[in-house]
Amino acid sequence: MRVSQQMLYAHYVTNMNASLTNLMDLNIKAQSQKRIIRPSDDPVGMERVLDHRDALRTLEQYKENIGTAKGWLGRSDSTLMQVSSLITRAKGLAEQAATGTYDEQNREQISYELRSIFDQLVEMSNMEFEDNSIYAGHKTDSNAFEKMLWMTTNDRDLNENTNFRIEGNADYTVLMQFYDTSGAAGVGDTVSFDSGNVGVRYSVDGGKTFLDDGTVSNVVGGEVRVNLPQSGASVVFSDVQPGDGVKANDPDDTDDAGGTWAWLRPSALYLGDDMDAIRVDSIGQGVENVTATAEGSFKSNNVVVRIDNDAPVDMDEVIEYSYSLDGGASWTTGNTTSADTTSNQSLITIPPGGMLTLSSNGGNTLQPGSQFVITPRTSSVNLGISVDETVRVNDVGKDIFGGLYQDPDAIRANGGNRLAVSSDNTEVVFDDGTGASTLTGSNAGYTRNLFETVGNLVAFLETNNQSGVQRCLESLDRSQQQILTAAASVGGRENRLTVAEGLVENLELNEKERMSSIEDADVAELMTQITQGQIVYESVLRSTSLIMNMNLMKFI
Repeated sequence: MRVSQQMLYAHYVTNMNASLTNLMDLNIKAQSQKRIIRPSDDPVGMERVLDHRDALRTLEQYKENIGTAKGWLGRSDSTLMQVSSLITRAKGLAEQAATGTYDEQNREQISYELRSIFDQLVEMSNMEFEDNSIYAGHKTDSNAFEKMLWMTTNDRDLNENTNFRIEGNADYTVLMQFYDTSGAAGVGDTVSFDSGNVGVRYSVDGGKTFLDDGTVSNVVGGEVRVNLPQSGASVVFSDVQPGDGVKANDPDDTDDAGGTWAWLRPSALYLGDDMDAIRVDSIGQGVENVTATAEGSFKSNNVVVRIDNDAPVDMDEVIEYSYSLDGGASWTTGNTTSADTTSNQSLITIPPGGMLTLSSNGGNTLQPGSQFVITPRTSSVNLGISVDETVRVNDVGKDIFGGLYQDPDAIRANGGNRLAVSSDNTEVVFDDGTGASTLTGSNAGYTRNLFETVGNLVAFLETNNQSGVQRCLESLDRSQQQILTAAASVGGRENRLTVAEGLVENLELNEKERMSSIEDADVAELMTQITQGQIVYESVLRSTSLIMNMNLMKFI
């Protein structure tokens, strides 16, 4: 076999390239100090490195979530502390105004600051973090509360049994008094709206003077409208039943409180979400004869229960059912209830802690294939802070500040009219079963509803009602305790974030150490390899140059 010059050249170039490539690879590893640069360096090791990188990216997201949650909760914490300080100031002012040493002028002067405090409270209830409302549930893109007029009365029957709404606005408390225009009713006697004898007088200067140009319309379509022209507001009583009315005051004595008085004063309407109810929608034949209610804890917001019996089954028999936690995409089958021959209802359990109750509504039979869609209300904004832990960063404003609120299902049932509701319905969370908007009568109840309490306090200060101011003091204490309880809840979640942050940092350090042990290069060993590679490459160059100089042309 003849060894040609071309073969020698090709062989030498291959050796030089191989030596140079090895030296370049070693230099790249020296620059990055990584043992694994590409999958071919260590396929198994590269797979493990990619797993650790994924874990680190997840931990980075947890750290970012923790930082965001700290911002939300820190803003809420400072806000609630400021609210508590404002309540303390309001209590101090109310205590002064409740004493007999203060006169009408003094209470009016105090009312100016109380109006300002009320406005500040509404502003704080609409506090935002990074343009997100922190007290409106999921409705983070809008305010949690808006200011509005509402009514307080010394007439418990009117407060609890009559639906009403307020139209218009007023910058000062409007005091209304009702009387019998026919003069037939005595003080304290009921004058029904359908009699057409209800008259109204009102004051827009705190009760100093009363105007008599107000009108009370007759019952039309179940509504009675009380027009107060110079106040800028009107009261509409809705769903008026025969015999409904007000108690007559002395037509000649505006200081007599034997009849119905009403104060139109400031309050705040909650516009956000709540978690107060669970809606159940029924689908299938005969479901209109079944009442379905749900309670407890459900894993998702769209749980479906399906009746799987082959034939119609009574509620007191064994019911076979399936449930889906993903809206019907997948089902958990083979579930049964216990037979209860003493009851016309069936209890269906859904993990982790939900319960669907089916009871008779004119029928006791369930048809195969009937479905019940369970939709719990939700308002929590949760951020993941570890593999299996989340933290709630927002709150439901009405559970902290109170205000006025109506159940969304009631709004739908009421034709979308949010304000045509009775005051005890709107204040169900803070009503305490005592009618929170009746604060001047002997049977008046106290409340934790901050906006209602401060709104009433403003009204009683502006109308020189000392006894009303005195009753507000206890409610201010309860409202402040409610605020401090909410602040404690926020503080507890902040502490959880501190613990979670330390845990995530430890996990991140551990992941980095494990990844380093796989992909990082041994610097000392790498320097030795680079030196060896450089020697090899230089040797290849030297030997090649010597041999390539030896050719036949030099001997011819």
